[in-house]
Amino acid sequence: MSSEILCDPAELRELFLFEKLDDDQLAWLCRDGRIQVLEPGKVYAEGEPATCFYVLMDGEVVLTKLSGGEEIETTRSDHKGAYAGAWQSYLGDRVEQNYGASMYVTKPSRFFVLDGGTFARMINEWFPMAVHLLEGVFYGNRNARQIIDQRERLLALGSLSAGLTHELNNPAAAAVRATASLRERVAGMRHKLAMVAKGKFDAATLETLILFQEEAVALVAKAPTLTPMEESEREDEIGDWLDDHGINGSWDLAPNFVQAGIDIDWLEKVSGTVGETTPEVLEGAIRWLNYTVETELLMNEIADSTARILTLVGAAKQYSQMDRAPFQVVDVHELLDSTLVMLARKIGDNIEVVKDYDRSLPDLPCYAAELNQVWTNLIDNAVSAMAGRGTLTLRTYRENYCVAIEVCDTGPGVPEAVRDRVFEPFFTTKPVGEGTGLGLDISFRIVVNKHHGDIRVESEPGNTRFIVRIPLTPPKEQRDDPADSGD
Repeated sequence: MSSEILCDPAELRELFLFEKLDDDQLAWLCRDGRIQVLEPGKVYAEGEPATCFYVLMDGEVVLTKLSGGEEIETTRSDHKGAYAGAWQSYLGDRVEQNYGASMYVTKPSRFFVLDGGTFARMINEWFPMAVHLLEGVFYGNRNARQIIDQRERLLALGSLSAGLTHELNNPAAAAVRATASLRERVAGMRHKLAMVAKGKFDAATLETLILFQEEAVALVAKAPTLTPMEESEREDEIGDWLDDHGINGSWDLAPNFVQAGIDIDWLEKVSGTVGETTPEVLEGAIRWLNYTVETELLMNEIADSTARILTLVGAAKQYSQMDRAPFQVVDVHELLDSTLVMLARKIGDNIEVVKDYDRSLPDLPCYAAELNQVWTNLIDNAVSAMAGRGTLTLRTYRENYCVAIEVCDTGPGVPEAVRDRVFEPFFTTKPVGEGTGLGLDISFRIVVNKHHGDIRVESEPGNTRFIVRIPLTPPKEQRDDPADSGD
């Protein structure tokens, strides 16, 4: 509820905004503006069209911002002349004219009120030079920020591309090496087949050896994972057995049999079938089976390498959101996992990665590629804070109507003196040349401005947590235009 009362130019002059105006300007304000008494309650809501400019004459005003789906009080004032509302209306339709916060009054309060259009006209007519200066500052800052944001993204992309190239090179090189070795082993098997063709094995023995060959393939598929100590002990045992049976090159054969899960009992069965009275034939049989084992191991290596390449390519597509709509409903864990893959080289082998995921979480409506940029910045900072050694924990859980994502590290922590500044543009705790101070600022704007969520830091030595909360309700612009969401 509100009521209007007469406007007194003399009282307007007491407000610091209007104290330098002349009598004609004050009369103009009283004529085109109005005095309103507003009862306790909400005056306008964040995101609504900004229609009025409010100046407090007496009473109390409270401003709130949405954070993680909750209204957080940012300002409380009973200062005469405090203002809020459509103060950017002088920029016209070149910027989105919505209220940037919600405004409440806590007790009956009196305001001087100007319609947004009237306020814009007044500013442009009375202060044209000031308007040009303010426009220059506003658009200059916005353009500079866009350029810097783009550069940050390109720098991050360059770093990630280098890491991805390295990660792809390893399995690709392994597949090439395994293919070359496989060609040699197949050639060796052909030579052994020539020996078989000369009749060194009777039909029954040959049939049994083929069965052993199939058994060896099956053993490779379910070979146990051994510790280095266990592996060394088994290699010595098999090597001794091979030497005792007059088979040359035991140091070459033993590692293959151990890797395949073959033990002495199995080799004894082979020996009993071929017959120890013919050492040459036994050696030929053992080497033939070794070629089988090597061939199977090499094919497994090729399969693992190509699967790794496919995984990396899939992670890169997931990370970049290639060929996907900007706004989607996605599993947040897929985004986190793809970012971990992209940053694997930087994370290194001395940082333990712990995934504490709540797999029951619903899919998240979001700008997926931009959230991946947030995870990249947070994980990169965590790794840097730990100097390449420690524990990185990614945790997800539901908090009211938000999905919460924590990126935790065991580094020295963020000093309390600078904790409130970490999201400021150009602020960084990294040494000169190692950070621009824009990663967390960009992350803040993606989470808060783009997703209407919340990001904050809690830190003590050995436990720093950056907590991101994203509402499960799509942003208003996506609810208004559902055709823009989805694949």
